[in-house]
Amino acid sequence: MKQYKILISNDANKDIKHLFDFIENNYHAPLTAKKYIDGLLTAIQFLTLTADSLPIAHRKLFLTYGTNVYRVNYKKMAIIYSIHGDIVYIHRIIPGVLITE
Repeated sequence: MKQYKILISNDANKDIKHLFDFIENNYHAPLTAKKYIDGLLTAIQFLTLTADSLPIAHRKLFLTYGTNVYRVNYKKMAIIYSIHGDIVYIHRIIPGVLITE
């Protein structure tokens, strides 16, 4: 089984920080924010083994991230990534409802 390395873009890192800050500040729940981000990072880490087993994302994402783009969900967030050789490049982490056909 092929194993990938994960590379998280600056935009995706900002998305993670924004998500943490949103949960912490809007819901006054720093522990919940930490647990949510830990779960999100675990889902990303799981891509080291499963990245190429998921279906390619739909057309709207192609326009922004190219034809080799995938999407996996963690709760209500969409992790947008592409595979380049043995690298899984995480482009963005955005609310799944923002992605429509």
